[in-house]
Amino acid sequence: MSNIENMCCVNSCPHHGPSPIPQEGTWTKSCKISDISGLSHGIGKCAPQQGACKLTLNVKNGIVEEALVETLGCSGMTHSAAMAGEILPGKTLLECLNTDLVCDAINDAMKQIFLQLVYGRSQTAFSKNGLPIGATLEDLGKTRCSQVGTIFSTTKTGVRYLQTVEGYILELGLDNNNEIIGYKFINLGTMAKKIKSGISYEQAFNESVGVYGRFDEAVKFIDPREN
Repeated sequence: MSNIENMCCVNSCPHHGPSPIPQEGTWTKSCKISDISGLSHGIGKCAPQQGACKLTLNVKNGIVEEALVETLGCSGMTHSAAMAGEILPGKTLLECLNTDLVCDAINDAMKQIFLQLVYGRSQTAFSKNGLPIGATLEDLGKTRCSQVGTIFSTTKTGVRYLQTVEGYILELGLDNNNEIIGYKFINLGTMAKKIKSGISYEQAFNESVGVYGRFDEAVKFIDPREN
């Protein structure tokens, strides 16, 4: 017989339920998955830490209504993202947490976003009624492309901007000290959209080129991939 068999029962007084969490402009005492709503992001990495995933979910009453899966650094992960995109919508948040989303990084991102949502740390915690389905596309901008930055540098040659949020870098503008003061870029998403509309390739290219910073004041211009 265990020691507790002869012990008397002492009642516990606090029975007020869980602490309320902020969700879509209200305070909710969540006791089950269907009590969870919100839009948030989660970042995960794979086991060998050679790739990463940004996962965005829009959850309504515990159901994943919308998913945006963005991956970086691993070619195989893009195919896993395609599968995850088919798997996630329509499942409960708990089902998604316990579903193999193919890639370690995507599974890790799912775990991180789950924690944010169930603890009331979503991006829509104080937004009345949250965001409508389709809101995650706003993260991609008008061209529906992930915002990616790629910067390369060495002690011998210095820094090279290869891609920024504006687009693919065509030229870097340098001043008299060989310091970058601006760059010329092409927005590939914008160019592709123009080509699809029937504009010629050359015109679409020219109309999708822009500059940033004091590019026009530069005294030297270099191709960041060649020079």
